[in-house]
Amino acid sequence: MKTNRRSFLQKIGLGSAAFAAAPLAVSASSSNPASAADSEEQYLHIGDDIAVANTSFGKIRGYQLNGVYTFLGVPYGADTSGKNRFMPPQKPSPWEGVKDTIWWGNTAPQIMDRRYANAHASFADHWNYDDVSEDCLKLNLWTNGLADSKKRPVLVWLHGGGFTNGNGIEQDGYHGENFAKKGDAVFVSINHRLGPIGFTDLSGVGGEKYAASGNVSQLDIIASLQWVRDNIANFGGDPSNVTIMGQSGGGAKVTCTMAMPAAKGLVHKGVALSGSMLKANSQEYSRKLGSFVLEAAGLGPTEVDKLQDIPWRTYIDIANKALDRMRKENPLPGFRGGFGPIADGVNVPMGEFFSDPKDHSSSIPLLICTTFHEWGATRTNAALEASGEAEIIEAMKSRFADKAASVYQAYKSNFPGKKPAEIMTLAASNRQGAVACGNAKAKQSAPVYMAWFGWEPNLYNGRMRAFHCIDICFWYDNTDRMYTHTGGGKRPRTLAAKMSASLLSFMKTGNPNGAGLPSWPKFSVEKGETMVLNDVSEVQNDPDRAARAALPNP
Repeated sequence: MKTNRRSFLQKIGLGSAAFAAAPLAVSASSSNPASAADSEEQYLHIGDDIAVANTSFGKIRGYQLNGVYTFLGVPYGADTSGKNRFMPPQKPSPWEGVKDTIWWGNTAPQIMDRRYANAHASFADHWNYDDVSEDCLKLNLWTNGLADSKKRPVLVWLHGGGFTNGNGIEQDGYHGENFAKKGDAVFVSINHRLGPIGFTDLSGVGGEKYAASGNVSQLDIIASLQWVRDNIANFGGDPSNVTIMGQSGGGAKVTCTMAMPAAKGLVHKGVALSGSMLKANSQEYSRKLGSFVLEAAGLGPTEVDKLQDIPWRTYIDIANKALDRMRKENPLPGFRGGFGPIADGVNVPMGEFFSDPKDHSSSIPLLICTTFHEWGATRTNAALEASGEAEIIEAMKSRFADKAASVYQAYKSNFPGKKPAEIMTLAASNRQGAVACGNAKAKQSAPVYMAWFGWEPNLYNGRMRAFHCIDICFWYDNTDRMYTHTGGGKRPRTLAAKMSASLLSFMKTGNPNGAGLPSWPKFSVEKGETMVLNDVSEVQNDPDRAARAALPNP
């Protein structure tokens, strides 16, 4: 049975903007209010000889805030426009003197129209966007020390937004200062190519020159990790201990990157939040879509190079027109298809990721987490919150068709005492993908750990629940910074201290234990051991297994 999550979410009142991986807030450059208030001493230092570091391409100068060295918009690749469009990332040109790196790098090309149109999304999620440009291969970095011979664990953050939207500081919850400072780690976030700019497969129409065109976004991620390998010691980091972490589409980037042959030796641990993938698009599909793009641009087989000259916004519109045609003529179930990673057998493997027990990914530990109410739609909808069973089951038909009633009853039985609207949200936010990823990874040698985040803020009359993106600021100890997700204060801060310490332990050892949470066992296919994160956290064995059994196959 074909299902359509998008139409389901639109029907129950969740706007399409939420798919961009719940964004973020006021100015990401604002310091944590608590840190500034705790001291009367000057806490920002910027000047000629402050925060100067070496890189492979030249010296950079940032600033020091709350004791943390901060570098923003550091180039790890060259401009991707013009002749570099659709090409693997190139190294940036070396520079003379010292480059100032004190502001975020450009956001990758994406449609920005009406990005702030929904007032409640803009308030709660704090979108942070800057200039949009194909010169977007930039990273941000926070560290406690420079070239001090310490071997701090390194975290590289891959932002959400599917494979189409977002940037490395889209939410204030992504800010790396607190985690770097309190955990004595190096925090890196990156921007990279997205959507049609990053995933148009022209290998079928453009030949060998465009052989890698369908995966250049993923190759950008590899390039950033190579920069980390070559440069992170200058920032007090350990290039042999790098964790990649992402949420939503970023979680899918994590599992895809782990599976890539080029990730061998660059990635040592992975953390996937509210998103993962086990298989990339087929190249038969991607090449057909690439041919449709060429036709939509009004170009012939000998004119592929002209696609590099079209302004990026015009090109995205052309590519999306081709995608509309593709979806009509070659429909795929769910969210499959579109512009995303391609199983070309060279850069991204064919078949299911983690299926080879001897593959390099077998030695990479993985931590997976989802939230209870990823796609909660009741935040501003009091009427939906008060709906009865019949109304909710009717709404669920757009997602589950004739199985809506049986799915509802299965979740009601598994979670007694929940409101009908919450039953709907639990079903829509099911853990099918996370558990499938855990089951696949559990067959390899390195451990996999599973978490399920259920903490709910006291905001919007309690209707926000444990929504998509809320857990990010807990992992990074940013609950006061991301107050519009948490409300701020002691209650979320207490859980954040435990979660961020567990993440740091996982980064250091591949095991999240020893940091304040209950004993956290490895995940197994048989038991489905899951750390349920809340004010009082506890381990449960596959807590929603009975409910998931009623779901249609993905």
